[in-house]
Amino acid sequence: METANLSSIRKTVVGVQFLFVAFGATVLVPLLVGLDPATALFTAGLGTFIFHLVTKGKVPIFLGSSFAFIAPIISASQQWGMSGTLAGMAGVALVYFVMSALIKWQGKRLLQRLFPPVVIGPVIICIGLSLAPSAVNMAQENWLLAFISLLTAILVLVLGRGLLKLVPVVCGIIVGYIVSICMGLVDFTAVSSAPWFALPSSITHFHLPEFAWEPFLFMIPVAIAPVIEHIGDVYVVSAVADKDFVKDPGLHRTMLGDGLACLVASFFGGPPVTTYSEVTGAMQITRITSPAVIRIAAGTAIVFSIIGKLSAILQSIPAAVLGGIMMLLFGTIASVGIQNLVNNKVDLNLTRNIIIVSVVLTVGIGGAILQMGNFSLSGIGLSALSGVILNLVIPQEKAN
Repeated sequence: METANLSSIRKTVVGVQFLFVAFGATVLVPLLVGLDPATALFTAGLGTFIFHLVTKGKVPIFLGSSFAFIAPIISASQQWGMSGTLAGMAGVALVYFVMSALIKWQGKRLLQRLFPPVVIGPVIICIGLSLAPSAVNMAQENWLLAFISLLTAILVLVLGRGLLKLVPVVCGIIVGYIVSICMGLVDFTAVSSAPWFALPSSITHFHLPEFAWEPFLFMIPVAIAPVIEHIGDVYVVSAVADKDFVKDPGLHRTMLGDGLACLVASFFGGPPVTTYSEVTGAMQITRITSPAVIRIAAGTAIVFSIIGKLSAILQSIPAAVLGGIMMLLFGTIASVGIQNLVNNKVDLNLTRNIIIVSVVLTVGIGGAILQMGNFSLSGIGLSALSGVILNLVIPQEKAN
């Protein structure tokens, strides 16, 4: 449905509704890695506007905080501090820029050669499973709260209908938060002292992060999986909107827009952003695929980011509530990796495929570290790089 068929009031209502679908995941990422959720909302809104500018306002995509970077941000912040990590996240943008140029030059052929499903599938599995200890550690602070939040999210996923089915994270957090308040486990001191309206702290104290090579190189391999996810999401959005966005405005433009949004997010102290399939699902249900409505959602995210009380409330959510939600979300990420292998009919009877999948999983989940002087590569980044190299060097073999 195009914008011309919608009244201004309905466009606004639907736009706010779309943000509600993306809200839970967008603020959950910064809460888990120690960043300001208000800043994440601001950079999600700003990043979406940048994306729409680059893609000529044609592609109905919302950009929000990426779950793929939770483990890398936590790991990098332990090594180089959050300031160094934010500078390193500029490396994510570089990957998008390079991929944009390669797609413009060679089309998708080179990407399919470097990052086939046999590489991407296990990398996505690693992203989910490597976060499992974090989920359990947070949940065990209060297993009852964690179970209530988890159960609520599951019930919404299983029994929910329409748009309700798209917001299990929000529902789980709300119910868990209400129960924690009833149990007297929430400290409202920071909420009461927070102003009603305030710019995110990273904006009022804006400065370019100090560049460092180590975190920059650390983040580059991690961006491979979100880049491939981006391509898949553009195809899905094209199908939902019944338009070929791969050709017009072009996949190279969507990739460039996402990269610029990630770069700006790192400058403002927000997590890297990525295309949100949750919002695509909402578009499919409502039959509204207007990019203008998505821009209303982006504007609403920016408005929400300056509500000081909201940011304080988000930061007062007990860790156990978030842990319960994480137990579902991180397992879901791993499931997407398995689904990727199945849907692309990756033949695990082939020795080369078994080798690639096995090494990627072992390196990623086992926490292997490659140390060269002051530079180190580990976790998801090292597993992704290992998969790419093995895929290039191991010869193809015929299926039995």
